[in-house]
Formats: sequence, structure tokens, C-alpha cells
Amino acid sequence: MCDSLIPAVHEKDGSALEVVVSPAPRKPSTPTSVAPAAEEPSWHVKASQPVNYEVRLCQGVFDPNRTDLLDAGSPDGNRTHRRFVVVDETVDRLYGTAMRQYFEHHGVTCEIMVVQAGEVRKEIDVVLRFVERLDAFGIDRRREPVIVVGGGVVMDIVGLAASLYRRGTPFIRVPTTLVGLVDAGVGVKTGVNFNGHKNQLGTYSAATLTLLDRGFLATLSRRHISNGLAEILKVGLIKDEALFGLLERHGRLVLDENFQGRSPEGADAATAILEAAITGMLEELEPNLWEETLERSMDYGHTFSPAVEMLGLPAMLHGEAVCLDMALSTVLAHRRGLVSEDECRRVFSVMSDLELPTWSPLHTPEVLGHALHATVRRRDGQQRLPLPVGIGNTVFVNDVSDEELVAAIELQRDMAAGSSAEVA
Repeated sequence: MCDSLIPAVHEKDGSALEVVVSPAPRKPSTPTSVAPAAEEPSWHVKASQPVNYEVRLCQGVFDPNRTDLLDAGSPDGNRTHRRFVVVDETVDRLYGTAMRQYFEHHGVTCEIMVVQAGEVRKEIDVVLRFVERLDAFGIDRRREPVIVVGGGVVMDIVGLAASLYRRGTPFIRVPTTLVGLVDAGVGVKTGVNFNGHKNQLGTYSAATLTLLDRGFLATLSRRHISNGLAEILKVGLIKDEALFGLLERHGRLVLDENFQGRSPEGADAATAILEAAITGMLEELEPNLWEETLERSMDYGHTFSPAVEMLGLPAMLHGEAVCLDMALSTVLAHRRGLVSEDECRRVFSVMSDLELPTWSPLHTPEVLGHALHATVRRRDGQQRLPLPVGIGNTVFVNDVSDEELVAAIELQRDMAAGSSAEVA
């Protein structure tokens, strides 16, 4: 459904990475009449939908001299001066004045909806409240894309609502967390939690444009920077040994500097780490946007973590649950001879350096056994569990037994002893 992934340097400032997922050409088809044995006619319809979305590094998204936010969604240049904006309440407190001044400077009339973030508020009633406000605003859905500014939770909520409203309303994402920059902001999945299950309701819906401004990370707490580093580490462990090496050498520095490049070494490391993580994620997503292939390397860290994260709310963050899962999966791989003892200890050491957890009391045989059973249901009756092979490669397995899981839990606890704090 997509042709290519084209990384290029943005011409405006020479520093921003622009990644475009180009569409396949639309192939119109004529319904074919099929005559079954009973000679009752039937028709088979085959069609394809081109996908075209852009992920762009954009330093200073609310700089009055930039028009990225306003030009998006108006390919013919005939943009209107109205926008509906959804913003996380914390982001609004920190950046709301600059945002309002930006739109005022460009003569744009805005309706701004401020919402509370957090995984516990990721529910369908928030989607419905947003749709009510959007309907009252009366957007021109062809030329007035919705703008969402916030973390992964807010982007997931707005993405779901936009995909439902009038069967699809264009939207623009401005992620403000590290998880948003490298994970939630670059794919096409939307969703909310339902009936005690993470992202049980959702759609595949691409934002027209995602603007990645790492300046927002300056005000992000240290724990949330660490939280996002878990998703970056995931890419390094299952796909990119060079990225793992960058985290091993410079991970603590970019954590200390909030990815703001306060030192020359930190600036180079922050740029290299972000670009490698985003490119790696998109390379994995682009050929399989709709997850028709269920063996997905990016599911590393996401086999056991959905159940653990829901049990750990509100204290546990998404990246922390993912890291706990990665630690367990790495131990499973080590016990199978796929990861050496030295490699396993390096992985745990980097997790500790990034101030990520490697053990939790929630990692019990009962909890993790139930989590694996739930994952099998989601993955069409098989485990399809991604395990690292060394550092930077992956294999999928379907035969993890209860006994093997119990042994891995015990080894994970032993390896984690003294390397990181537990997560309640």
C-alpha cells in the first residue's frame, strides 16, 4: 500500500529530518461478477487506498516565522483562518501563551479544548466530548485539519475521534513528550482503553503531518525523558546495534540534558539518537501499517507489558512497563542461547543507566501467564513473541512454556538485584 520511505534534510534550516511515506498509485478496479454454482450473481470489489503522511523535525513550532502548522492540510495554498486545537492541560500551562500568540499573529481564529492527560483518562467518553465540541465548531474538514498538541495519550484520543468524525477528518500532531516524538507520533494507530484492556478500541488513521519539536522536552520531567528512552532502546535492541551503542555511550548524557544539546557532545548525541530511532521505527512500520503481518519486531516489549501497565496504573508509565517486558524477553532469549551473558548484562546496565526499571513485583507467574494468554488471543492464536538475537536482531517464537516463563522471572529478578529500583 506504500511505495517508499524517503529521509531527507529539510531545506528551510538544514537541520530537520523529513520522512515521507509516499503513496502507491490508486488502482481503480471494476467490480467483477462471479457466477456461483447456484448461478446467483455476486460481485467482488477490490480497491486500494493510498497513504501519504509526513513526519518532520521542526524546531520552534510556535515561532511566528514558521507556518508549518498553517500550511498543512492546504496543499493548494487556499487555507482558511480557523483551527480547532486540542491541548494537554500541562502543555497549555507551559506553552499556551506562545501557542495563542502564534495563531493571533497569523490571524487564525481558534477554538482550544484543554484536556487532562494520563492513561487513566484514556476512555471513550473523552472521545465523545471532543466530537461534540468539534461538531459545534463546524469545521471545514477538507481545509481545517484538527491540531492536537500533547503526549501520546492525547494524540491517541484525538486520532481516534478524528478517524470517526464524518468517517475521517484530517488532523495534525504536535507531540510534546519523548514517547510522542519517537513512538506515538510517528505511526498510524489510535485508541482508547476499554473494559480494563489497553487500547481495546481503536483505528488505523494517519495524521496528515506530525511536527517533532524537541524543544518541548526542555520542560519534561527526568522520569518522562527516561520513559521515552525505553521506546528508543527497543529499536536499538531488536533492529539497530549502532543505536544501542549510542545509548550505551551517551544515554545518560541526553537524559541529563533533556535532549536539548547543552554540550557539543550532547547536541550530536541527541540528534543522532532521535534520527536513528524515528527512522528505525518508520522502516518497520511502513511495509506493515495495518499489521496484516502479525510478526512485528516493534512488538518487542509489548507482549507482557499491556497487562502489567494496566495493573500498575496510575503509578507506572508506559515506557517503564515496556522496559520491564524487554528485560524479561531478553532473559528468555539468554536462557535459549540467543543472547550471551555479557550481552544480557550490557542490556540491563543500559536500562539502569537510563533510570529504567528491570524488575517489578507485578512480574509474577500468574500475571505474566495471563498476559501471554491475552496476547495469544490478539495475535491470532499464536505467541509470535519477538526475542532479541544478540543486540540488533530478532526472532519470533511460539513455544514459551509456563515452566520456562517461571524460570525466566526468577532469573530476571536475580539480574535486576542492585541494578535498578522496583516499580510498584
